[in-house]
Amino acid sequence: MLITLLTSLLIVAICIVLLAVKILFVRGGKFPNTHISGSKAMRERGIGCVQSQDREARQKRRLTFKDMEQAVNDSLN
Repeated sequence: MLITLLTSLLIVAICIVLLAVKILFVRGGKFPNTHISGSKAMRERGIGCVQSQDREARQKRRLTFKDMEQAVNDSLN
């Protein structure tokens, strides 16, 4: 039982070290940005993070029904 536990801990430790090679041994190393907004191709397509889009939508001025009605009337005329 003890040998199995120690072997498992050793395997997990080796895996953690191998995952962190870039961070530990490269100057200024860091984990890659895996968010949608970190992808150049997604930014070019105008696709962003849902949380960012929600934040932007909440910051926009909310229109009242009267404002929306006026905008519709203006666009029809």
